[in-house]
Amino acid sequence: MERVVTDAVEAGLDGGILVTPGPDLVWLTGYQPTAITERLTVLVLRPGHEPTLLAPLLERPDAEAAAGAAADATFLEVLGVRFAGRREREVAADLAALLREFGHEQVDFTVVGSGPNGANPHHEAGERVIEEGDAVVLDFGGLMHGYGSDTTRTVSVGEPSPELVTVHGIVRAAQQAAFEAVRAGVPCQEIDRVARAVITQEGYGEQFIHRTGHGIGVTTHEPPYMVEGELQPLKPGMCFSIEPGVYLAGRFGVRIEDIVTVTADGGHRLNTTDHGLAVVS
Repeated sequence: MERVVTDAVEAGLDGGILVTPGPDLVWLTGYQPTAITERLTVLVLRPGHEPTLLAPLLERPDAEAAAGAAADATFLEVLGVRFAGRREREVAADLAALLREFGHEQVDFTVVGSGPNGANPHHEAGERVIEEGDAVVLDFGGLMHGYGSDTTRTVSVGEPSPELVTVHGIVRAAQQAAFEAVRAGVPCQEIDRVARAVITQEGYGEQFIHRTGHGIGVTTHEPPYMVEGELQPLKPGMCFSIEPGVYLAGRFGVRIEDIVTVTADGGHRLNTTDHGLAVVS
């Protein structure tokens, strides 16, 4: 809150800042009103004054309990579901249940793209029955203590084909190279360039069809973006995804995603699941 006031003054907003319910209020105070009502709720930040949260009297206990409590993000690292012979939507329901079991108060997405459906980065899990030999892209996350989680791994149902092994290795190398490029002062677009260069060199550049990453905080997708043209420099404390992928239409897709935070001397992964091509049943 002190930094916000300082930044406001430097920007010429000497009167201060008013923050209404939403992601900014959660980030600054840890307080998420239980419901949107007509009653005024606003955080007042002014130079030379203590921060003041104006809230309805009946919501005071919740507001006081949350004041200043910015919880750490937590990222699910458990994969204990069965795949072969089950519909995508059934596996997606299992992932959503796991997120809630491990403390998520909100599930934002559970992408399960099996076989040819994995070539669609934002495929919505449907009725397709997962078969032996399928590659399956699993991308899931939500909110825990008000902060976003997000991870993607690609698994093989049964022994993978040689081509899947090759493509997965390329994506894994691109993800690692992009992670190693993270350091304070580097423009966001450089992370995208590094990942894209690895995939392009191996002949799959046209099959990498989305940006390399997005910011994450009290919302699961937010600026800054790791994409060509984004010149904002990385700063310590920034959190964002690194998630290169290759998508072969009508066949399969591969994506590997971690959330990374910028440190004083590089980057730190917040996801620790193995990056190898897991074989599942």
